[in-house]
Amino acid sequence: MAKKSSVSSPQEQPHRLKPSDTMLTENMMKELKALKNREIDLSDEDAPEITTFGKVVVGKFYRPIKKQITVRIDADVLEWFRLSAKKYQTLINAACREYMVHHKTPHKKVKHKHL
Repeated sequence: MAKKSSVSSPQEQPHRLKPSDTMLTENMMKELKALKNREIDLSDEDAPEITTFGKVVVGKFYRPIKKQITVRIDADVLEWFRLSAKKYQTLINAACREYMVHHKTPHKKVKHKHL
C-alpha cells in the first residue's frame, strides 16, 4: 500500500507570514511618515464622481446583539412557530420586535404579590 504524502499542495495551505515578512525597514518607515504628512489632492478631474449608491440597503449587515434567555411559551404557540419556519426562534424574535416597534414605549413593570 502506498503512503499518502502528509504535505498538502500550496493551494490547500494558506500563506503564513513569517516575522521577517512583516518587518519594516527604516526606509519604509520614512516613506510611511511622509505619506501621513502629505495632503491629498482631491482636484483630480479623472476621479469618478459618485452620484448614486445603486441598490444599497441601509442596515443590511447590522446584527443586533443577541442574549440567551429562558422563556416559557405555551406549547401550542411554540408548536405553531416550529411548524411555521425552520428558524422558528428567529421568527419568534421578529414577532417580538414587531410588537415592540408597534407599541413604542414599554409597558410599566407590575409588581406581583406572592400569595
